[in-house]
Amino acid sequence: MLKFLRPAIARVLTPVGQVLAKTPVTPNALTIIGTIGMSAGALWLFPTGHLFAGVMVCTGFVLTDMLDGTLARIKGNTTGKFGAFLDSTLDRIADAAVFAGLAAWFVLGGHDKLLAALSVFCLVAGALVSYAKARAESLGLRCDVGFAERTERLLIGLVATGLSGLGVPYVLAIGLWLLAAVSAFTFGQRVVAARRSAAEIAAAGNQPDPGSVVAATGDHSDAGPRGLGTCLD
Repeated sequence: MLKFLRPAIARVLTPVGQVLAKTPVTPNALTIIGTIGMSAGALWLFPTGHLFAGVMVCTGFVLTDMLDGTLARIKGNTTGKFGAFLDSTLDRIADAAVFAGLAAWFVLGGHDKLLAALSVFCLVAGALVSYAKARAESLGLRCDVGFAERTERLLIGLVATGLSGLGVPYVLAIGLWLLAAVSAFTFGQRVVAARRSAAEIAAAGNQPDPGSVVAATGDHSDAGPRGLGTCLD
């Protein structure tokens, strides 16, 4: 839904990537640093009630993680398919850390078991959204739909959390309910798309060749070298 932002963000990140390309830093290193930083910030600051500070830390490391795709392209995609696999796999860890941190806050300080459970639902639903597309494409089925991909889900979660940390009432609860709804809707979209694709293949009398299908890695539209950054997929 926010893919139109890619060109603008690419223009901002390219100069930074060109500077990093002159150093020994690799795209995989940026991926790992971004994931560790984001996970540490979310699991350390959110449970202690420092919501706005946690969002600032997570946002900073999201930008670091976004640079991996830019650096990979400038260096000639040296990390290849493993880089794409690592990128998407570690994204799931970072996303889980954000919602686990929020769930911990609602249990320890927020004293709201319903919102704690909702945070866990958002964690699971987000993982299912990514898995549905990955599994469908690994079987040769088309599943290129998604009302709320990782960009949208992360944006909703972090903006609502940050505003809550600034004292805006009810915004985090609203954000989590909205995120739960769009995640469930997107998962349903992908299940329907995969079912439709399978029916079309069966009707045509064709079967996808598993050997020719490259397994998808999360929200990416392909499993080639990582693109602009996983938060945009």
